[in-house]
Amino acid sequence: MTTASARAAAVFGCFTLVALGLSACEKTPPAGPAKPSAATSAESMGGMHALITAAKREGTLRAIALPRDWANYGALMNGFEKKYGIKVTVENPLGHSEDEIDALSKRGNRPTAPDVIDVGDTFARKAAAQNLLAPYKVAAYDSIPGNQKDPEARWSNNYGGYISIGCDAGRVKPCPETFADLLKPGHKGDVALEGDPPRSATAFASVYAAALANNGSFGNVQPGLDFFAELDRRGNFNPVHSNWTTVASGRTPISINWDYINLQYADQLRDKGVNWQVAIPFDGSFAQYYALAVNKNAPHPATARLWQEYLFSPEGQNLRLRAYARPVLMDAMRQDGTLDKAAAARLPTVEGTPHFPTDAQLEKARQTVAQGWAKAVPDRQG
Repeated sequence: MTTASARAAAVFGCFTLVALGLSACEKTPPAGPAKPSAATSAESMGGMHALITAAKREGTLRAIALPRDWANYGALMNGFEKKYGIKVTVENPLGHSEDEIDALSKRGNRPTAPDVIDVGDTFARKAAAQNLLAPYKVAAYDSIPGNQKDPEARWSNNYGGYISIGCDAGRVKPCPETFADLLKPGHKGDVALEGDPPRSATAFASVYAAALANNGSFGNVQPGLDFFAELDRRGNFNPVHSNWTTVASGRTPISINWDYINLQYADQLRDKGVNWQVAIPFDGSFAQYYALAVNKNAPHPATARLWQEYLFSPEGQNLRLRAYARPVLMDAMRQDGTLDKAAAARLPTVEGTPHFPTDAQLEKARQTVAQGWAKAVPDRQG
């Protein structure tokens, strides 16, 4: 068939389709901006201005399990509200990662569901596997290291730190600096976790760190459970979940928590005359990041996405840093000149480069801890 004949056949074919009421040969009109609940980026909604306008129209962000003294969330909420005029409400501020996932799965598309979650990345993987999260790429998505984000953009890590040991030096002498120190007889009833490891990402990471300190590995978290079983057997384990109130009151004189939390406690307690010392145990150095994600059924979908943009912006990342949390974009910000260098200089020195478990190792560890914690520390749950 000649070129002219081919063109004629193509035209005739189009006329035939039109006669049949079909429009396969018409040009498909370009898709318009995505509605907020379907937006996979600000660009897909028509740009940041469109996202901001839609979020302001919604006017509210529903969050869960975000204490104001955790990784500078107080300043972040204040900054977001001032910048956009959008009210942030927080349900169950002392809740844990598993509570957040429960809220998403049980409330579905009810207006009481959380718009966003902030969970340990182990729990973010679980939420993604349960199809609870909406894919969304913040503007800085490409700058987030590959091992700190979901390839389908259902979650991205935002900030992190190292497991540390905080200690009230006025009540405990000497303060422990390693996991081995925690087993010493002078710490009866002193050593507390931030929550129960099957539900709390912080406590789960504490078990992982204890495993590394006791000949365990990323692939073998059982020695961590064995450590806490021995800690309990010796009477050193304190079942009270540690937080600002328990630390300030002396109920949890030794608290295993992230370095950015313990360092903030040290700053806050100094004005009260309390010498809160912080050590990153060299025998069990464990680092992890916390992931942010949008609820697939967010009642305020535009605001949920704008909140992500704010927390991954230089302003949001530097506010993290000022509270000792390590921003996930720290290296990129150092290169482009947006990093708060003074705040970065205040971070504790840690030797070596942090390493992270694989997805398979994390899932195996999560299952081991979920099944083994109650047996390791029976009848002692806080």
